[in-house]
Amino acid sequence: MDLSNLQPAVGSNKKGKRIGRGAGSGKGGTSTRGHKGAKSRSGYSAKVGFEGGQMPLQRRVPKFGFKNHFRVEYKAVNLDVIQAVAEAAGLTKVTVADLVAAGKVRKNQLVKVLANGELTAKLEVEANAISKKAEEAITALGGTFQKI
Repeated sequence: MDLSNLQPAVGSNKKGKRIGRGAGSGKGGTSTRGHKGAKSRSGYSAKVGFEGGQMPLQRRVPKFGFKNHFRVEYKAVNLDVIQAVAEAAGLTKVTVADLVAAGKVRKNQLVKVLANGELTAKLEVEANAISKKAEEAITALGGTFQKI
């Protein structure tokens, strides 16, 4: 092996045809851009949602209703889930941190306790919100609810 037979690795220097280098190059003239129109001009960049002057989809589709930007979203946790977490960890007080540790809610989610399922043990429950029926079910067994 010597300098006369050195070659680059296979596939390391793929170069397409250079465009705009004269008619004889095969890519001269319009330089693969076609004739006229925005895409043929220098400085063209496709704008998001632009459909060539046609009314864009996001403006054609009707919008209705009301979206409250100040809405507080809670992660719903039912009583049966709280019961299962308490039994699995042997707890008498179930907090949001316990639910996070059990993988039932994410770290920064607000938790609302709902009354679906049955509660069988007396528990102290700590959460951000609770439904009336869930609170009745907890207090009926002698447990308590504390709002964070």
